Amino acid sequence: MTSNETDSENMFLCYPLLPDSCPKVHRLTVVKVAMYVFMVLMILTTVFGNLLIIISISHFKHLKSPTHLIVRSLAACDCLLGSLVMPYSMVRSVEGCWYLGDFVCKLHFSLDMTFCISSILHLSLVSIDRYWAICDPLRYKLRVTNNIVTVFTTFTWLFSFVYSFYVVFSGINAVGLEMLILQISCVGSCVLFFNKQWSLTCSILTFFLPGTIMSSLYMKIFHVARKHAKVMSERVTVVTAGGLKSQRSAQREGKAAKTLAIVMGVFYVCWLPFFTVTAVDPFYNYLTPVDVYEVIIWFAYFNSTCNPLIYGLFYPCFQNAFKILISTYVCGVNDSNTLTLNE
Repeated sequence: MTSNETDSENMFLCYPLLPDSCPKVHRLTVVKVAMYVFMVLMILTTVFGNLLIIISISHFKHLKSPTHLIVRSLAACDCLLGSLVMPYSMVRSVEGCWYLGDFVCKLHFSLDMTFCISSILHLSLVSIDRYWAICDPLRYKLRVTNNIVTVFTTFTWLFSFVYSFYVVFSGINAVGLEMLILQISCVGSCVLFFNKQWSLTCSILTFFLPGTIMSSLYMKIFHVARKHAKVMSERVTVVTAGGLKSQRSAQREGKAAKTLAIVMGVFYVCWLPFFTVTAVDPFYNYLTPVDVYEVIIWFAYFNSTCNPLIYGLFYPCFQNAFKILISTYVCGVNDSNTLTLNE
């Protein structure tokens, strides 16, 4: 083999000077550029979209309700995922190489799991909050306060953090796969394997169980919202302040239920492929192609991109907040209008 041929082969290695280096993924330059552009736009949308949610709820007093405090904590999960995890996943996905070593690889996966699990559990908290607000409004204010929300969101963060770091750094997820990992390991790889037990445990505990709870609660919310709307339509039209207030309340409940259905639909579309593959792949000898798995991962990340877009498009209070913040702090236009909530 000539030196030119050797140099040519080394160009396609993550670490050209190391014989046990992983090979780079062979992609056309135009494909790489397109992937980087798409992923950078997705990362920027995730980070700045969720930052707008966080700043809006922190800035405007009218948005500091228990529900919005959960949404702010959810936005923090998604924002941290976009800023601390997705940029490194982008390089790994496009280049097929990991340049930061084994410890940072474990830290990366630990943070990835932490923010993703926390995001899913926060969506569960939102569904529980909306269930009590719509199905048991008389006791809602006694059950759900800012202090109670703070306790539950703190527990959600702690559970996600402890669970994720324990699984990754203890290596319990890869028990029994030592020979497989040794055979395919090379310098420049960053892969997280799950054995059969932990693939099912992780999928059920962090997705299928919360997803089932959310689905059940949203079905109940739909039923109650439709029932309230039917009752309001059958009432004799009497123009009184109380009547108009009740009608507006029923309309808000119906709109909230529809928006929650969109949130739920996006949640399942984004996360179901990832957790299905995670649960099934160990039973089929890890046959899922690397590129397919990377697409599934980014499809799951897309849920964190969609959450602020959904709130911005379907909640007037956030639309107004975004307009005021952007016009004041980005465009430099002083807007003296007060924020009105028309949820």
